[in-house]
Amino acid sequence: MATVNHPSHYNTGSFEVIDVIDDVAMHSGYVVDEMFYVGNVLKYVMRAPHKNGLEDLKKARWYLDRLINKEETRGKD
Repeated sequence: MATVNHPSHYNTGSFEVIDVIDDVAMHSGYVVDEMFYVGNVLKYVMRAPHKNGLEDLKKARWYLDRLINKEETRGKD
């Protein structure tokens, strides 16, 4: 069950990725849809060296671009 609940590519270093995402969500001020993007950016950046490398970094960039576009759109209101 550890491979489902705590896969190794999310458990390197001192913090599990989900714990970092939870902490950021609690203290960030992002709304739910924005936090979804932030969580995925963190997830893919943190696991990249241990799982899919460049592919994960590109996934992180895709979510970051979504967050940036949302922020830019908000600024036009």
